[in-house]
Amino acid sequence: MAGTKVRCMLGAVALLAAMGTSQAQDAEVQFYKGKTVRMIVGFGPGGGYDAYARMISPYLSQELGANVVVENQPGAGSISAMNNLSIAPPDGLQLMLANGTAAGLAQIMGMSGVRYDLAKLTQLGTVSASPWVWLVPVQSPLRSIDDVRKMDRPLNWSSSGPIDGLSDGAQITCEALKLNCKIVMGYKGSSEAALAVARNEMDAIYVSDTSANNYVKAGDLRALVNMARRKSRFFPDLPTVYEAEKLSPEAQWLFDFHGTVEDLGRILIMPANIPPARLAFINAAIARTLKNPTLIAEGERTQRYVDFIGPEETRKAVNSAIGQLTPEQRKRVQDVLTVK
Repeated sequence: MAGTKVRCMLGAVALLAAMGTSQAQDAEVQFYKGKTVRMIVGFGPGGGYDAYARMISPYLSQELGANVVVENQPGAGSISAMNNLSIAPPDGLQLMLANGTAAGLAQIMGMSGVRYDLAKLTQLGTVSASPWVWLVPVQSPLRSIDDVRKMDRPLNWSSSGPIDGLSDGAQITCEALKLNCKIVMGYKGSSEAALAVARNEMDAIYVSDTSANNYVKAGDLRALVNMARRKSRFFPDLPTVYEAEKLSPEAQWLFDFHGTVEDLGRILIMPANIPPARLAFINAAIARTLKNPTLIAEGERTQRYVDFIGPEETRKAVNSAIGQLTPEQRKRVQDVLTVK
């Protein structure tokens, strides 16, 4: 008899909890109904982040029951948009599709104007993250890293500016492998920088494997090394730098650190302190959106690949890349990535 009463009480508690959860969800459904949610992009229209946001927003609108609109806030390499988001109300009505790699490195480097802390913002997940690849001209005599060491001049890397993905990857590579390099900045974006390599004006470029795949398929460039630990879906037979080289502990740490930052990729973030019930509703909506087979298929067709990583893993990656750096490690990264 006593056991029956206990079971009944437990059942009642479970039922009340379920009713509470359902009521909380209903409240969030009502909150978002008819509302406008802004998806911020820290770059101008027409670029990769803008294209991703415009691809995702209709699907997220369906899941939230709100009108998700893309808002471009270009300026200072998206630092301005990050700053704005960090002081926005925690009401769940704006999120940002951010370049987590650039945002993280800008913070680590203490770049002028950075007023946000990526680790304190609300991490909603990662849309996609790619291994990065070292490319050379198709006609280049370079077939291995040892060939680079035999050069009688610096290896010229093409980039647009400091902490642009291209230059910081090249700087990490040259420092870790003790190569004689020159980082040439000033190209207007990665497409122009890649064109300079294809024309043999530059020797090398460091890009995501999705971009590398496009350049290689077009016959413009050739892949030399995969710079990540994990294999690329586009270049499964390409050796990683960990396979191609006997790396020192220092070199491994530099590549692992940069790989962690690269894995931040295209992240979705909100201001800090979103109410728990609302955040749970948003997280569920984003997970359904980015696991939607129709969206994933659209991404495959347009080469805007979706490979969703959840908020917990994203938060761990942010903390690993930024929040857990010792002062000595931060200084080491700053020394390597400071433009000489």
